[in-house]
Amino acid sequence: MLSSFVLAAVTLIPGVFTAPSGFLPQLGDFFHGSKSNAIQARQGGYFWSSWSEGGGTFRCNNGAGSSYSVTWQSSGGSSGFVCGKGWSPGGSRAVTYSGTYAPNGPSYLAVYGWTRNPLIEYYIMDAHGDLLPNEPWTEKGNFTFEEGTYTVYTSTRVNKPSIIGTTTFQQYWSVRTEQRVGGTITTGKHYDEWAKLGLRLGSHDYMILATEGYTSGDHTSNGTSSITLG
Repeated sequence: MLSSFVLAAVTLIPGVFTAPSGFLPQLGDFFHGSKSNAIQARQGGYFWSSWSEGGGTFRCNNGAGSSYSVTWQSSGGSSGFVCGKGWSPGGSRAVTYSGTYAPNGPSYLAVYGWTRNPLIEYYIMDAHGDLLPNEPWTEKGNFTFEEGTYTVYTSTRVNKPSIIGTTTFQQYWSVRTEQRVGGTITTGKHYDEWAKLGLRLGSHDYMILATEGYTSGDHTSNGTSSITLG
């Protein structure tokens, strides 16, 4: 639901990203307005992405190797973050991870990625706090395989930030019916099931195992997450 940005990868040592912090204000202002912050980096074979907007406190710690951790508290209005580690480009992969995730309010733990042509923002969600998306979801079906049962939804974002700038685009969602924190998410299986439902993807941009927290209406979000890939 929260979106990312067009930004060249840079070298970044592990550290803490707190928003709003004023870090890279020109890039954050350009891509997401005056109250957004954005970082992308490559580190130790993994791709790190951290984005936030609005007030609140979002401490996304780019840990060593394949790990990261987050503590957050959103505030009123347009307030939220997405951060995590993964790969650029993304695509078909068995994403194995472990860790902890303790949300209160609107939040997701998911494989999160983008494709181009068509422009699609997607989530393969293993766990969540309150499911309060800011755009209405349309249920498309469900499927079961050895990793669990997932329900598929779509939604449309109108004139919202994306990896190519502000535009209108679709979102695809696979939501696990029995939540878990840890295991393997085989992304190619979800892509195949989406295709059977007529949900087409384009060429893959980045893909991360993300934690997201945000404000929806009067519902703010807070929590902690600590995730390691592999």
